[in-house]
Amino acid sequence: MDGPGRVYLIGAGPGDPELMTLKAVRRLREADVVLHDRLVGEGVLAFARPDAERVFVGKRRAHHHMRQVEIHELMVRRALRGQTVARLKGGDPMIFGRGGEEVEALIEAGVPFEVVPGVTAAAGCAAEYALPLTHRDHAQSLTLVTGHAKDGEPHLDWPSLCRPGQTLAFYMGHTALERLCARLVTHGLRPDLPATLIENGTLPQSRRHAGTLTTLPRLVAGLTFDGPALLLVGEVAGLACVRQAAVAAAAAG
Repeated sequence: MDGPGRVYLIGAGPGDPELMTLKAVRRLREADVVLHDRLVGEGVLAFARPDAERVFVGKRRAHHHMRQVEIHELMVRRALRGQTVARLKGGDPMIFGRGGEEVEALIEAGVPFEVVPGVTAAAGCAAEYALPLTHRDHAQSLTLVTGHAKDGEPHLDWPSLCRPGQTLAFYMGHTALERLCARLVTHGLRPDLPATLIENGTLPQSRRHAGTLTTLPRLVAGLTFDGPALLLVGEVAGLACVRQAAVAAAAAG
């Protein structure tokens, strides 16, 4: 191939292939090689060209198939070879997806690129269970938080997270659920504040565990989580349960 190729950083959405954007599907079909994460399922990969090369670069916490710097080198090497590269990530590449680090590597190497946003987990998982992330009566702001950091426990501004009138969405919140809930209570949130954990959101095997900051850790204790999980905390986390109960009561009556 003549001249450099390019890299598309594509958000695959939270799991359901139908939540891929039209642009994401179009860019994926242009790719000669697809570098994909563990959270990208076969339904999403099916949008790629049949002749496209697939390279698994997935990572799960503490178990990296390929180090991040190696992913950078692979993207750059393939693009400079003249290939069109799709760097396919679950959710949105720029929200806890290390997209910023990859953009920096591409800029440094002089590789043309485009970022294609995707439906992030908070939006996809909440919508699946009819949970509004904001609500005029309950939550006037939304904060997206990582449940873990590169060196272990994230360094968070707990007093800010515990201000009233907001929804907290912890990505990979199951990895330190008990500690997260305890910290929130310690810093001022009431123990009976609704909290819900959504595992494998938008996929057929999706599960929702609903409780409070006090009860939720006990409800999920001993369970095995094989996929991603999102922790939602705030008044809105209990709204779907209330509505479902009301609908069921009305139907029974």
